[in-house]
Amino acid sequence: MKNKKYYLLIMVCLLLIFAGCTSKKSSQNENKQINKNSEATETTQKSSIPTLFIHGYSGGNNSFGRMIKRMEKNDLTKKELVLTVSVDGKVQAKGKLTGKENNPSIQVLFEDNKNNEWNQAEWIKNCLIYIRDNYDVTQVNLVGHSMGGASSLRYLTTFGNDTNLPKINKFVGIAAPFNNFVELSNGETIDDVINKGPIVQSERYTDYVNGIENVSKDMKVMIVAGDVEDGSSSDEAVPVADALSVVSLFKTRGNVVQEKIFYGKSAQHSQLHENTEVDQLVANFLWK
Repeated sequence: MKNKKYYLLIMVCLLLIFAGCTSKKSSQNENKQINKNSEATETTQKSSIPTLFIHGYSGGNNSFGRMIKRMEKNDLTKKELVLTVSVDGKVQAKGKLTGKENNPSIQVLFEDNKNNEWNQAEWIKNCLIYIRDNYDVTQVNLVGHSMGGASSLRYLTTFGNDTNLPKINKFVGIAAPFNNFVELSNGETIDDVINKGPIVQSERYTDYVNGIENVSKDMKVMIVAGDVEDGSSSDEAVPVADALSVVSLFKTRGNVVQEKIFYGKSAQHSQLHENTEVDQLVANFLWK
């Protein structure tokens, strides 16, 4: 009888120890989850400032559509509005801005998606006028891929000092041919381009130089390039030196600029807006 009581006592102690360990492990897991959620809350800043996404040459809904969907899935933004611009500059809207602090995204689509950057700059202006007049928007962010980046900078260097238009807080240029596809000159390095600007400057680039005074010094800038590592130092379409050619121009103006080169197959020109690492970089720059 004594041995039986001793055996039961040991079993009860073991059960208590096991229960305590399980409870401790569960508590640790809960704390980890709480800390993870707390970190996400602290690092992701939500506001009602819209971000306009401008596609590139011959681009369309998929050019930024899938990127925005991935960002939505991660609760980084909410796609609220699609603005389609006709060849005569008229803006048609689908959806509406709610004014909620959910980092709203606006996808801009050009019906004539192969038009020149001068017209596209006007069309970007028309989109900004539309959201200003209909939603009292006073500040936005711009994200442009390829030609969309070049046209966005054309807008900034042409209309950037117009105080009647919404202020551009942040600008992201992804694989944009800012120097009209000019490659490195003999003896020139990527660091030279970043720090001093390109040796050979296209007419497009010279226009940017002449218009840079119209760009607000307060606007933060992120410039992205791709290198597929096939020996071309390009993303198969835009040379790295071309995409990064405006970094020094912005720095000279006084803007805070970040630049990033992505490498490998996922850094191909049309794959950059499908690259989840690019998603993260852009989202961190815009909203964290």
